[in-house]
Amino acid sequence: MRLVGLNRQVIPASQASISVLDHGLLYGMGLFETFRTYDGVPFLLDRHLKRLEESCSVLGIPYTQDDSTFRDWLQALLAANDLKDAYVRYTVTAGEGGLGLPSGMYEAPQELLLVKPLPVMPDEAYLKGRGLQLLHTPRNTPETPVRLKSLHYMNSIIAKKELQSYPEAVALQAEGCMLTVNQELAEGIVSNLFFIREGHLYTPDIGTGILPGITRTAVLELAQQLSIPVHEGRYGWEDLLEADEVFTTGSVQELMPITSLLAQGQKTALVGSGVMGPITGQLLQAYRQWTGNRQEGRGLRG
Repeated sequence: MRLVGLNRQVIPASQASISVLDHGLLYGMGLFETFRTYDGVPFLLDRHLKRLEESCSVLGIPYTQDDSTFRDWLQALLAANDLKDAYVRYTVTAGEGGLGLPSGMYEAPQELLLVKPLPVMPDEAYLKGRGLQLLHTPRNTPETPVRLKSLHYMNSIIAKKELQSYPEAVALQAEGCMLTVNQELAEGIVSNLFFIREGHLYTPDIGTGILPGITRTAVLELAQQLSIPVHEGRYGWEDLLEADEVFTTGSVQELMPITSLLAQGQKTALVGSGVMGPITGQLLQAYRQWTGNRQEGRGLRG
């Protein structure tokens, strides 16, 4: 990463700095969005910026973003790094606040924009899918009524360390499945979770404390357009074991089929026929048509 965005400028990464008194560093008071570009165009950017603005309001961070101004900044950063299709992380920190907990609104938030090449994901990876490892690390409860995409990421990092301790999960490039303290399905470490049974689509509801993912919402909208019955509720690991199809969602990897379920001390369970199922494929194809992804229609049989 040669060049980064800081406060709407493009500068060498070696010159970028944020104050040691920034409350994003001292107290985790900050938020971020991750998304990807398709042929240089960020997908569902308006939704990401709206969520970020609403979340900043909850934390007392004065933040508004003009869509056009942000697009220009992003395009400049992509061009400076010779990228078109990229992984993008946009962070807003609270800014300086001194030592001690704040008593009022913050005054000078800091904006950090980073880009990097997308991970290589061949069509075959979507056909074969990946594993899902049940974790002992529970998903923590959110600090606010609805989980924010905040800089408080220790819970996910601990979960990732646990995931890396399972050799089979590492071999299968598995995502980790986190449960609530009540042993209900929550979400993946960096993804939302869905399963399909008898033609119906199921996903944990927001009340479980999961992140209301942008891609999660997009999939729910697509399912309704495709007349796939949708259910948001409280489920357990056993529901995944009985499912016909399972997949995770995220802005970068889109819809990723889960074809095997792993739990410590238990035999690996195959999901469906062990490849991407037909409804997952239908939803993925519809999602890629929406994004304008040039790979649409390829690798969708299963």
